[in-house]
Amino acid sequence: MHPKRGAISDPRRRGPGSVGVVVTREQSRVGQSPARTITGRIPIAGLRPRTPDDAFDTKAFVGEVVPFEATVFREGHDVIDAAIVVTEPTGAVRRQRMTAGIPGTDLWSTEWLFEAEGTYTWQVEAWTDDWATWLHTAEIKIPAGQDIDNVLASGRLLLERASKRDSSNALLADAARALGNAALSPQARLKVATDSRLNAAIFARPLASLITQSAKKHVRVERSRAAVGNWYEFFPRSEGAKKRDDGSWQSGTFRTAAKRLPAIARMGFDVVYIPPVHPIGRTFRKGPNNTLDAGPNDPGSPYAIGSADGGHDAVHPELGTLADFEWFVGAAKNVGLELALDLALQCSPDHPWVTEHPEWFTALPDGTIAYAENPPKKYQDIYPLNFDNDYEGLSREILRIVRFWIDRGVTIFRVDNPHTKPVHFWEWLLEDIRSDHPEVVFLAEAFTKPAMMQALAQVGFQQSYTYFTWRNEKWELEEYLHEISKVTSPWFRPNFFVNTHDILTPYLQYGGVPAYKIRAAIAATASPTWGVYSGYELIENVARPGSEENIDNEKYEFKPRDWAGEEAAGASIAPYLTQLNRIRGAHPALRQLRNLTVHSSDDDAILVYSKYLDGRHIRSGRSDAIIVVVNTDPHSARDTTVHLDLRAIGLEPGSRFTVRDLITQQSWTWTDDDYVRLDSFVEPAHILSVDYNRAP
Repeated sequence: MHPKRGAISDPRRRGPGSVGVVVTREQSRVGQSPARTITGRIPIAGLRPRTPDDAFDTKAFVGEVVPFEATVFREGHDVIDAAIVVTEPTGAVRRQRMTAGIPGTDLWSTEWLFEAEGTYTWQVEAWTDDWATWLHTAEIKIPAGQDIDNVLASGRLLLERASKRDSSNALLADAARALGNAALSPQARLKVATDSRLNAAIFARPLASLITQSAKKHVRVERSRAAVGNWYEFFPRSEGAKKRDDGSWQSGTFRTAAKRLPAIARMGFDVVYIPPVHPIGRTFRKGPNNTLDAGPNDPGSPYAIGSADGGHDAVHPELGTLADFEWFVGAAKNVGLELALDLALQCSPDHPWVTEHPEWFTALPDGTIAYAENPPKKYQDIYPLNFDNDYEGLSREILRIVRFWIDRGVTIFRVDNPHTKPVHFWEWLLEDIRSDHPEVVFLAEAFTKPAMMQALAQVGFQQSYTYFTWRNEKWELEEYLHEISKVTSPWFRPNFFVNTHDILTPYLQYGGVPAYKIRAAIAATASPTWGVYSGYELIENVARPGSEENIDNEKYEFKPRDWAGEEAAGASIAPYLTQLNRIRGAHPALRQLRNLTVHSSDDDAILVYSKYLDGRHIRSGRSDAIIVVVNTDPHSARDTTVHLDLRAIGLEPGSRFTVRDLITQQSWTWTDDDYVRLDSFVEPAHILSVDYNRAP
């Protein structure tokens, strides 16, 4: 019996992971539409993934499983089939069967695991399955006694066609003779045609006609670090800083800061991000808490770049030398950390560019240069760049600066305020760098309007800061997690930072330890890349009055911390962050972006989502699923029922299975609907691993 194509019960369907499908090209162009038409003989539409307006290639990373979709249909009732055809960077061509979705939608899909870097070309190929079409007709007409001779004769001709193509397969020739044997009853001949071995052989090499190919699309596959990582930010000048007897400070250096690196690595972080390391200007230098009255010993903001000691291609003398910086990069690498350097394209009034290239800034009518503003914030110590007076000259200088730091071992740049520079500049610069250094990753610190944030991702930024920082309620988290995993994922890769050196949200200010654990648990499980700014583990939650910024902000002063002492006193959640990173390392489903599914609960504060990765994409062959249940209210204990779509984790509705909480190590038996109680003052989140080997 041959069920409708795409039905789950179809024994011939090996699933979207099957490869090596061969489509016979005989008669492939019979009946094709004239060349002047846009629509192919078999219409193929709605190809996904894609970027808006198909203006740019979509993105993936090594190890990412990418879903592909297309709407494929044709007139009449003939059975059709489809496959994705992928041309690898090496030129090798691979085909993979697609699976039909819900009947009536004409939606076909498959998943592809990208295992190497480079640009891939893909298209969808559709065809009429002549054998499946015949078999469907035969299974209706022969039992009904309708037109039996013609039906069987048509089937025999198809099998002879298959046998001629594959003369080594005696099964095909024998079946063709059986269908033409009038001594056998029609029912006996139909039984031959429905033999599972015969259909498996034909399924592997379909009897296809009217083969149609879609337009070609491209996917740019980058290294895993472009999308997967655990980031930790700290200020090198604070590590090892000492206050002298006269109240002045001795700055930490690259050498003293390196002593902190092993502890960061032991927490499971693999990227260490540091703010700008360049000389800091004196003019309008900011004092503590962003005041305008800096004292002679105040270090100033590292974002006020440039002094008599140099500009963007120099390091602050108090931190060390360029050789010390390169040594620091190596020290990070030695403990398994990749360095991310802040690229802040702005200048202090003392930057050499101000006198050498005044055209690179905005002059006011009174002859002064405009400083940076983000009302109500004012940055009198910073001059923004103006690209419109000498676009070519300024662009070339910035390219030189980026290449300068790449030559000194930097492979990741966290770009400060990229949305204040022209988008087409970034498109040019990122492509230029990628041509020689495809390993270099750029993170956009772009807390800006959606159109700009998405445009920066489309033109080449590998990662971006996100609105996650301000998404705290259950409903807005549900919407945002769906957006980043299902809507913008073909081009936008989120980096879920829980805080930054100048962002301390009210949620963290007033939520205490529970809030810090909640935000970390969500960030570490919902996004393949997440990050923290140092001090997060110490629950530094006191804001400067009237701002979303830590009081005594490290951006304007030295801030050494007693890491070991705070942890020994039980005042640090570093062990919790370490546990989260270990969970991430052990579960490949958490290192994917597009596999997130939002589930539901009966409580308006209990957020539920899962991440699932089929075993065919994992070296061990074992599927991996994580279910996250979080109480988003840091001030309460909640109990409720959660409702799961079990198909999203590879199980049939009604299944019973074992889950283990990776935080507490408790286990429960779950099914579609499950009771939970989460006390934010004890453990605000379940991070549950599904045990596919233990059925209750």
